[in-house]
Amino acid sequence: QVQLVESGGGLVQPGGSLRLSCAASGSIFSIHGMGWYRQAPGKERELVATISRSGSTNYADSVKGRSSISRDDAKNTVDLQMNSLKPEDTAVYYCTAEATSTPYSSATYLYWGQGTQVTVSS
Repeated sequence: QVQLVESGGGLVQPGGSLRLSCAASGSIFSIHGMGWYRQAPGKERELVATISRSGSTNYADSVKGRSSISRDDAKNTVDLQMNSLKPEDTAVYYCTAEATSTPYSSATYLYWGQGTQVTVSS
């Protein structure tokens, strides 16, 4: 099994910046795609950004140009740098990882973290 733990959330003023981090641990053979989702109260969970093993990235239109996702395969971590934050960025942010637990199977599973709260307010 794989566990994901997010950190770095908190309260920030509009226009400010925040860096979210996520560390994977447990039984891991390899990690493929990684990403971040968010969910605001009363709204559906939405994709924020993803990054592949090759480093290819994809961003939601709402954060494109002011956010950056990165990963460190040696540490099994993925980060999300967010700049020029807006009140509408307020949500619980979740990290995800597609992982294979053993070298004897090609099966991959999508794992989710517990989430970290980001609040943008003056």
